[in-house]
Amino acid sequence: MDMKKNNDIMDLLSEISEMTGEEPEILNARADEAYVRLSEAGFERAALALAKQQFSLIGLFCAEAFEKEDGFTLFYAFKQAGRAPVLVLVREAGREEKVSSVAESFPSASWFEREVRDGFGLEFTGAFDTRRLFLHECYPKGFHPLRKAFKNGPLPLRETEAGTTKVGSNEARTTKVGSNEAGAAEAGAAEAGAAEAGTTKVGSNEVGTNEVGKPGEEYRFRQLKGEGVYQVPVGPVHAGIIEPGHFRFSVIGEPIFSLEIRLFYKHRGIEKLAEGKSPSECVALAEAISGDESAANAVGFCTAVERACGIPVPERAECLRAVLLELERVYSLLGDLAGMAVDVGFSLVASPFLILREEMFRQNEKLTGSRFLRGMMMPGGLKKDIPYSALKELAPFFAKFSRTFESAFERAMSSSSLIDRFATTGVVKKGLVVPLNLTGPLAKASGCPADTRLNRPYGAYGYFAPGPSVRKGGDVLSRYEVKADEIRESLKLIDRLLEEMPEGPVFAGNTLAEGEEAGPGSLSTSGTSGDSGTSSTSGISGYALTLVEAPRGQNLHWVYLKNGLVDRYKVRTASFCNWQAIEHAVLGNIIPDFPVINKSLNMSYAGTDL
Repeated sequence: MDMKKNNDIMDLLSEISEMTGEEPEILNARADEAYVRLSEAGFERAALALAKQQFSLIGLFCAEAFEKEDGFTLFYAFKQAGRAPVLVLVREAGREEKVSSVAESFPSASWFEREVRDGFGLEFTGAFDTRRLFLHECYPKGFHPLRKAFKNGPLPLRETEAGTTKVGSNEARTTKVGSNEAGAAEAGAAEAGAAEAGTTKVGSNEVGTNEVGKPGEEYRFRQLKGEGVYQVPVGPVHAGIIEPGHFRFSVIGEPIFSLEIRLFYKHRGIEKLAEGKSPSECVALAEAISGDESAANAVGFCTAVERACGIPVPERAECLRAVLLELERVYSLLGDLAGMAVDVGFSLVASPFLILREEMFRQNEKLTGSRFLRGMMMPGGLKKDIPYSALKELAPFFAKFSRTFESAFERAMSSSSLIDRFATTGVVKKGLVVPLNLTGPLAKASGCPADTRLNRPYGAYGYFAPGPSVRKGGDVLSRYEVKADEIRESLKLIDRLLEEMPEGPVFAGNTLAEGEEAGPGSLSTSGTSGDSGTSSTSGISGYALTLVEAPRGQNLHWVYLKNGLVDRYKVRTASFCNWQAIEHAVLGNIIPDFPVINKSLNMSYAGTDL
C-alpha cells in the first residue's frame, strides 16, 4: 500500500475524530477508501463539518442485510477536491425505515435520498423534496423493488373488465390519478391463498409487508406564479431518436425563469438484475448502463470486483484497458462537438466530426470486434489480447486523424456566427460544482480541474496521466473547447501507451497467447477455472468502491459480494449529478438556446435512469 495514501487515510480519520469528538469505528480501509461508523449524533456533526470543509457527497446508497446487520444500512461517500481518499460514513437505519435528511447541507443528496426512498422505502425526515424519483405513477404504492423480499420479474398486471385490474388472481379497485382513471393493483391479502402471513404476493413475487396497490399520486411540478409567467412543457417524447425526458420551463416573455426536469422513463432495474449473479455475468449489465460509456462502466465494475477480491491485474491488461477507455472518450466527445454545431444549424461544421466518429467506430471494431468496445473486459483483466499487428495500425491512423480533426476544429472556431451562439450561453457557475458534485468537461469548463485519472488514478493512469483541460467561462463555448482539448489529450495518451505497451498476459493468473480468448469459466463462483485462467471469486465476500473517469465525468461503482455472488451493485454515473446543473444553466437564456445548452452538457438518459 502506498505510504502517502496511507497517510492521507490516517489524516482523514483524524479529522473525523476531531469533527465528531468521538473515536470512529473503522469497518474497512484501503489505500484510498475508508468505511467508518459513527453514532447518530456523531454522523450529524460529521455531515455538517464536511459540508463546511467543501467535501462533495459523491454517492449515497443503501444495502439490506449488509454484513451481519439486520435491516438497512446507508453509505454516504464523501470526497474533497484534490484529495484521493473517499470517506464512506456507514449509517445503520435498521428496520425503523426513517432517518434524517442531509440535503440541506449537501444539495446533491436530494436525488440520492429520493432514489433510496423509491428503492427501499426509507423515509428521510426534513427532506425538502419527497416526491418519487425513478418510480413513476404507474408503479403501485408500497412497491420498493430493491428490497430482498421482492423477487425480480415482471408484475403481471393485466386489464380485465373496464375500470379494474387483476394482479395475478387478485382483483383490485380503481383509483383516480389527477383526472385520469387508472387500474389500481391492490393485492388482496384477505383472499384465500393470496398471501402468507406477513407478506403480500404479486403474481409470483413476494413484496414483504408492503401494500402493492394504488398507483402513486400525480407528480407535482413546481408552480411559479406571477404576472406574465407561463409554462412550456417539452417531452418526454422528442423528435428523432432522443431518449425520453420531460422539461418543464417557466418563462416570462422569452427568457427562462425556471426549469424543472423529470427523467427515469427508461428505468430498467439494472441494479436489481445484478443481484445473485456472478461477477462475470454482471459485466454485460455494466456495459448496458449507457452505450457510449460501455468500456468505462465495464472497467468500473471489474475494478471494484478486483479490489474486493484482491485480484491483481496484469500490467498489459491495465494498459490495454486505458487505450480502450481513451478510444471511447474520443468517439463520445466527437459526437458532442458535432451535435453542438448541428443544434445551432451548422451542419457543415459538424460533418467532419461525424466522419471521424464513424472512422473511430470502425477502428474499434477492428481492435475488439465491437464498435462500442463491448465484450473485452472481465474481472481479472481482458477476455482476449489485442494482437500487435492491430495495435501498430493505430499510429498512422491517428496521425491522419489529428490533421483532419484540427482542420475541422479550426473551421468551427473561425465561424463568428457559431462563436456568437456559443459564447455566454448556458453558463454553469463554479460555485455549483461542489454542492451538486459536478464532474467531467462540465466542471472543467467552469474552472474546476477535477479528473479522476489525475486525482485518484486507477489502472495504468498511475503511470500515464493526461494533461489538464480547463476553462473558466462555464458557457457552451468553454465546454466546446474543453472537449476538443480532451480529444487531443486522449490521442497523446494513446500514443504514449502504445509506445510503452508491455508484453505479458492480459488475464490474472494465466498466460493467454496473443489473440486467445479467456474461457467463460475463467472467473467463476464455482471454483472451477477455464483452460485459460485460474482467477476465481469462489466463496469470497467483500465490498469495494471504484471511481472511473468516463467521457462525461466521474462514474461510481460499488460492489458487495457474498460468497462469490453479487449481493448489491450500486452505480452512479456522472450524468446522475450533472443533470441537475441544466436547471441552472438555462436561466436567463431563451428556449431556442436550450438544445445547444443541453447538448453541450450531453448527459446520458439511460445512464441516469438505470
